[in-house]
Amino acid sequence: MTTGRLLLTDTASLYFRAFYGVPTTVTSPEGTPVNAVHGFLDMLARLVADRRPDRLVCCLDADWRPAFRVAALPGYKAHRLAAAAGGAAGDVEDVPPDLVVQVPVLLEMLDALGVATLGVPGFEADDVIGTLAARDPGPVDVVTGDRDLFAVVDDSRAVRVLYVARGVARREEVDAAAVRRRYGVEPAQYVDLAILRGDPSDGLPGAPGIGEKTAAGLLGRFGSLTGALAAVAAGHDVPRGAVLAEHRDYLQAALAVVPVRTDVPVPADLDPTCPVAPADPDRLLALAGHWGLAGPAHRLVTALAAQSGVE
Repeated sequence: MTTGRLLLTDTASLYFRAFYGVPTTVTSPEGTPVNAVHGFLDMLARLVADRRPDRLVCCLDADWRPAFRVAALPGYKAHRLAAAAGGAAGDVEDVPPDLVVQVPVLLEMLDALGVATLGVPGFEADDVIGTLAARDPGPVDVVTGDRDLFAVVDDSRAVRVLYVARGVARREEVDAAAVRRRYGVEPAQYVDLAILRGDPSDGLPGAPGIGEKTAAGLLGRFGSLTGALAAVAAGHDVPRGAVLAEHRDYLQAALAVVPVRTDVPVPADLDPTCPVAPADPDRLLALAGHWGLAGPAHRLVTALAAQSGVE
């Protein structure tokens, strides 16, 4: 099995950013928007060139709103549900139609390139990333715009998050010191901080009146949200104890929802070696020509070849 640096992408996080960052005037010869695919391939080429991974997996949301999370908190991501016929919320994510048509194109391109993709039914990409990162000896680079993945940071194995909220070119490399500096907690405590503070992007309201500083103080004193709730139940003097007691049911439910899973049944024999050359060059050439993606495809092929020492 290949070892060395592992690069894991939160693929939807990147292609959403590409879609909104690259003009929709970037189209195929037939006029179909391909801006998200174009931008994603260029992002990946930049990451490969800069980080020089030995292994690469583009992780996917096989289920963007898993049943086990919705069962615990029905409001989980509910604000992102697409409207069905009659105006009621459906059971699919509200995604711009011009992006929906591009995802299969991107997956076809990655397959022809030989880049490993992995989604696991019933789980989000975050869970796949968390599981692969947890079982790997490192170093591991996790590329995402989702702060929940700060919880996977582990300096002992050089697991880092490349946070791309401002774009790949302006990404921030997040280690344990960066998490402590910004939030006042350890990476393993970040999930509890997010639960207390809330996360509107996931439909999580948080505990009223508890912001990041108060949450960090509670976690510094009690170690975890579970520890703080136990202290309240034992009658100890806990800052915002009345709020914690009032919202205990929500907070405990969120503990089953927010943490990134590390026990996803990913293939045990996964060997995501970076391709030295396209797995199917003829198919890649045909796809690149049909969709007008020759430029970004060439740049990614070149970056992969340079990383492997084959140019």
